[in-house]
Amino acid sequence: MNLKSIHNVYFVGIGGIGMSAIARYFVSTGKNVAGYDKTPSQVTSDLEGLGVDVHFEDNVKNIPISFLDTNKTLVVYTPAIPKNHLEYNYFVDSNFTVLKRSEILGKITENTVCLAVAGTHGKTTTSAILGHIMAEVGATSFLGGIAENYNSNLILGEDKVTVVEADEFDRSFLKLSPNIACVTSMDADHLDIYGSSEALQESFLEFTQKVSDTLIVAKGLPLKGLTYAINDSADYNAFNLKIKNGTYVFDVKTPTSEIKNIDFHLPGQHNIMNALAALAMADVYGVSLEQIKNRLETFKGVKRRFSYKIKTNDFVLIDDYAHHPTEIVAVEKAIREMYPNEKVMVVFQPHLFSRTRDFIDDFALALSKFDEVLLLPIYPAREMPITGVNSEWLLGKIDVEHKKITETNKILKDIKNSTSNIVAFLGAGDIGRLCEEVAYQLLKMDKNEI
Repeated sequence: MNLKSIHNVYFVGIGGIGMSAIARYFVSTGKNVAGYDKTPSQVTSDLEGLGVDVHFEDNVKNIPISFLDTNKTLVVYTPAIPKNHLEYNYFVDSNFTVLKRSEILGKITENTVCLAVAGTHGKTTTSAILGHIMAEVGATSFLGGIAENYNSNLILGEDKVTVVEADEFDRSFLKLSPNIACVTSMDADHLDIYGSSEALQESFLEFTQKVSDTLIVAKGLPLKGLTYAINDSADYNAFNLKIKNGTYVFDVKTPTSEIKNIDFHLPGQHNIMNALAALAMADVYGVSLEQIKNRLETFKGVKRRFSYKIKTNDFVLIDDYAHHPTEIVAVEKAIREMYPNEKVMVVFQPHLFSRTRDFIDDFALALSKFDEVLLLPIYPAREMPITGVNSEWLLGKIDVEHKKITETNKILKDIKNSTSNIVAFLGAGDIGRLCEEVAYQLLKMDKNEI
């Protein structure tokens, strides 16, 4: 398939964070772009601002007429859509070229020098940091989150070098042809797709075998490649970590050199690991350590990755995408590191019935580290309910005195009644929108006035 011969690109699920980055890319190359999504969002609104035709009812009559030519239209879909989706099935039955998001990302990047970031945790922040560094050399980066520096999930550069987030969901990353890649973590996840942690690990191993040049891995993973770690013997080692005015300062030893006093503004040692992985990939590519240091020091973060919505001396509200027990633990550690003497409340929205079931005890242990716990109902995403799997079941396993099930319209009251001055909203569903609304209400009034 020659992408240059395609006039129109239609997206089924255009509001997805990975899908919308590709949609933005095709807009930038002069293609006509349109698509469907289930619900309006800031992402779809931003796409509409670029001239993209977006609708929210699954109905073939809503597809623009100009996109109904099978010879001129490419259709891209997300595997998160249901099998009975009317528009998707129309395109398949009408013999359009229909590709998964991962397949088109593989097509876009196959003739570039591709730097791919894989891992069950950390890949979005790592790829955003790497994209920010590699913008120095004109790379185009496809991200799984909105980078604060660019207010976008696409960092548009030239077509010779690309940075991509290599997603293990649905084995998507096996469609890529990376020259340089890293693996940040391989914890069990997506067991609804893989069935077992062993099958997930096999998929990661298969991904690493596709890397043509250099593989970089977090030390301790069962993979062969250059390693990175904090305060440990590794090819890339971060050491002399200090916190000054809420900012990390650290040194890094590489296989051939050393760089001192890097300032990095994201909290949590997991983010030091993310920065270190990005540094290693950029170093292997050939970006100078001085350039890398400057870019690390100007990186502002990714939306919904430890994003401060309110930050005063008396009250802090944090929004984070954490939806796996390992990620929840990392956020809790980062909060304790920044605010060691404060009480912390977590508002958690479990994501997927299957993930809640598969990791119920790990979720309970992770959430038990907080002083107060508020649970929202499970966000179903692509799933139907599973009998007996609900937030009440999870709540019963959490070992915290102050815990309860809550509802979206009661969160403000819950915060008022809390003695915690640090509140963290965690989850991968629509809890981010809820956090925005709560922050808006709180900023209009003092906490005591709710």
